[in-house]
Amino acid sequence: MAAQQTTGRVTRRRVRTRANLLDAAFAVFAAKGFGRVSIEEVCEAAGYSRGAFYSNFDSLDELFFALYRERADLIAQQVADALAGDGPDLDVPSSVDRVTEVLLLDLDWLLVKTDFLVHAARDPAVAHTLLDHRARLRRAIADRLARARGHTALPAVLGDTDSAAHAVVAAYDGVTTQLLLDKDVDNARAWLKQLLTALLTDGSAHPE
Repeated sequence: MAAQQTTGRVTRRRVRTRANLLDAAFAVFAAKGFGRVSIEEVCEAAGYSRGAFYSNFDSLDELFFALYRERADLIAQQVADALAGDGPDLDVPSSVDRVTEVLLLDLDWLLVKTDFLVHAARDPAVAHTLLDHRARLRRAIADRLARARGHTALPAVLGDTDSAAHAVVAAYDGVTTQLLLDKDVDNARAWLKQLLTALLTDGSAHPE
């Protein structure tokens, strides 16, 4: 019994240490950029030794991938949850409001995500991780659009729901590129809302 309790405490401590390292790394990567950060800087920010780092991660790359997957999964789930609230009818302006609130909350996430995109562009194996995240995000959007078909018409030019989901993600990519440069979250949120509403309604619905 005592051995089980000890093992449980060690496991909880390890989980907590890993989470603290990921949180510290997120802040350091956002501030300095991946490729400009050392293991020592992550350890110092988290308040741990190199030994604690290596008991959880083999390398800075592994930590970076773990951080990306954790945040990407969270964003994908938030988008899915934001789109799940309506009934069969799709209230496009309301759904767009909820999704833009989720997608544009965190400039630090956009910085880290962009670092990952550049890294992935030079490494096909890394690109697979990024493509998998984008596919999950598109599926969450496409699933919601598919449930609304027959109740809410989509512009014919978009084709099927998967193509419409591609268009939504492409619009997000464009707006957030500008956001990274001007840091104007309110303007980016308003512009993305207008763009997505026009895209998904053929311009027939207008946000207030």
